[in-house]
Amino acid sequence: MNGRHMQPLSERMLAELERRKMAKESPILVRIFKEESELEVWKTDQSGRFALLKTYPICRWSGDLGPKIQQGDRQAPEGIYPITPGLMNPNSNYYLAINTGFPNAYDQANGRTGQFLMIHGDCASAGCYAMTDEQIAEIYALAREAFFGGQKSFQVQAYPFHMTPTNMARHRDSPHMAFWRMLKQGYDHFEVTRLEPKVDVCDRHYVFNAQSSGKFTPAERCPAYSVPQEIASAVRNKERRDDNETAQLVARGIGTVALTTGGQGGMNATYHAALKANGGPGSDIHTASGTIPGHVHPPAEASPGFSTASLFGFAAPAPRPAPVQVASAVPGSAAVGGIKRESPEPRTSATTKRGQTAAPVSTASAADTKPTASNKNTKAEPQTTDLQKTASAEPEARSASTTSLLTGAAPTVPTGTFGFR
Repeated sequence: MNGRHMQPLSERMLAELERRKMAKESPILVRIFKEESELEVWKTDQSGRFALLKTYPICRWSGDLGPKIQQGDRQAPEGIYPITPGLMNPNSNYYLAINTGFPNAYDQANGRTGQFLMIHGDCASAGCYAMTDEQIAEIYALAREAFFGGQKSFQVQAYPFHMTPTNMARHRDSPHMAFWRMLKQGYDHFEVTRLEPKVDVCDRHYVFNAQSSGKFTPAERCPAYSVPQEIASAVRNKERRDDNETAQLVARGIGTVALTTGGQGGMNATYHAALKANGGPGSDIHTASGTIPGHVHPPAEASPGFSTASLFGFAAPAPRPAPVQVASAVPGSAAVGGIKRESPEPRTSATTKRGQTAAPVSTASAADTKPTASNKNTKAEPQTTDLQKTASAEPEARSASTTSLLTGAAPTVPTGTFGFR
């Protein structure tokens, strides 16, 4: 243990919690937005509902907008992921890390593969959400205090963008739109309640705040279920307003964005500006949001790509017949039962860490492990093929204590595992 995982919250953060009437041990919830490169930490206040505590600029994420499909595509995941103490990694070689637990029940039901998808420090990503070391220290501490306060797990809700009518209109040509409309239902449940939505998976899709006497099985038909009337009405009204506004924006000719960035991922504009002001990467750059390491490779700046699209291009796919009568069906919105399954979209390149030393493998399970890099000062993004095998590489040995609440995540996986993300 290096002690990083037990760093106390700063006086500034404690004062902010007091100002917002939030106990430091109250539950948290995390939302991530790829396009905006932002991570939000929400915390319950005296009302018992979640309120936004802080928005962190994301230093680096990789891939494109859209879910992670298969191992090696370098996509940062999208979906809703429950984080337990066992997914907290105090020994990460990327300062500190929180494992998303990908693949979750939805991902597994849809045949999606991958592992070691993290929120961590070091501002370097090949399928992860990378923060600065200073940021992950604070986020980790907020999660730790929530666990110490009795929270059993907290949600990480990872979205392609803020699910606003404008963004839904801008991205209406995306092949991921059906998936995103399903995710938007969870987004809307949180927006109207400010409570962590109960999440189940059945018939290979998410359902939110569902009440049923039956069993939800990810790959099997959904049981009959209902959603509390107050929540269902609020969500339905929000969806109708959003859909109407989206349709108006499309009718007025709002442009669409390029369908891909070539898998370059993103970096918050704060960090882009800092790199520009300092002549690019090469040495550590200190910003108000944390330190950008000298080895960081920012994404190339691409000019926005626009295309024309009709209102029909935005329309949700027609729902297939439901196997059961679902009380929570929302008129006027896309039915999750009609969601199209997406085909794998392999990338053509990936990154692994260079300057690493091979060592023996840890005995911990893959779900609780973390890629390693033995020399933090020599990190760089190597030029390797996306699905390069690393069977011959030996992992770095390091044991993780299981006596602490937050030491359940073993820190190591084989050298070069970035290629498997």
